[in-house]
Amino acid sequence: MVSSRSDKIFNAIIYAVLVIVAIAAVFPLLYVISMSLTPYSEVVKNGGFIVLPRKISFEAYERIFADPALGRSMLVTVIVTVCGTLINMLFTTLAAYPLSRRNLPGRTFFLLYIVFTMLFNGGLIPNYLVVQSLGMLNTLWALIIPGAIATFNVLILKSFFETLPEELFESARIDGAKEFRILWQVAIPLSLPSMMTVGLFYMVGHWNSFFSAVLYITNTDLNPLQVVIRNMLLLTQSSELQAEITVPTAAMQMAAVIAGSLPIIAVYPFIQKHFTKGMLLGAVKG
Repeated sequence: MVSSRSDKIFNAIIYAVLVIVAIAAVFPLLYVISMSLTPYSEVVKNGGFIVLPRKISFEAYERIFADPALGRSMLVTVIVTVCGTLINMLFTTLAAYPLSRRNLPGRTFFLLYIVFTMLFNGGLIPNYLVVQSLGMLNTLWALIIPGAIATFNVLILKSFFETLPEELFESARIDGAKEFRILWQVAIPLSLPSMMTVGLFYMVGHWNSFFSAVLYITNTDLNPLQVVIRNMLLLTQSSELQAEITVPTAAMQMAAVIAGSLPIIAVYPFIQKHFTKGMLLGAVKG
C-alpha cells in the first residue's frame, strides 16, 4: 500500500515529536550521570554545566560510599522494601480476590467502603497518633504497616481477577478445592502480570519512602536511604565545609541521586514485560 503525501508528512511529524520526547526524557539522566563523573577542573572550565565529560572521576562516588551511614541506610531500605512489598502483596491479594467474586455478600458495601478511603483520610496528626499508640515509633514497622494496603492497587488486582474465566473456578470447586487453594493454585498463577505490576508500585513506593521516615523515625540508625541522601545533599551545601571539599558540590549531589536511583532502575528491566501487560489487562474492566 502506497502512502499518500499527507500520510508521510503526518508520520514525519509523529517521529519528530517522539524524538523530542525521547531527548527530553534522556537528557536529564545523561546530565546527572555526567555531572557525577566530572572532575572539579572540568566543572570549573565549563562553567558548571557538563553534558559529556572529557575526563572521568569516581571521587564523588568514593566520598559518598565512604560514609558508613549510606551502607546502613541501604540495608534499612532493602529490608523495608522486601518485607513491606511482601506484606503489601499478601494483604492486597487477600482483599482483592474476595471483592472480585460477584457472589460475595455485601460486596457493594465493601467496595464503596474501600473507595471512600481514596477520597478521605484521617489526616496527618491522627495517623501519627495511631502509629504512636501502637508503639511503632522508631521502628521499621512504622514504614511498613501504615501503608500495608493501597486502595488503587486493590482495585487493579480486583479488576484483573474479574477477567479470569469463571469456568476455571467452578471446575476447581467441583474437584473439591476450597477458596484459598483456588486463589493460590488458580488465580495467582494466572495473574502474575498484574501481580508484578502492583508489586512494582509497592516496591518503588517503599524504596522512595522519605516523609514517613521523617515523621516516625528519630533514631538515625534507622533512617532509610532517601533520608540519608537528603542529609548528604544538605551537608555538601554547607558553607562551612565547601572550602574543604575538592570534589564539586554538584558532583556529590548527582552521585547521591544516582546511588539512590540505580538499584530500583536496575530491577525494572526484569519485570518490564509483566508491568506493561499487567497495566493493560488490569484496565480492561473497572
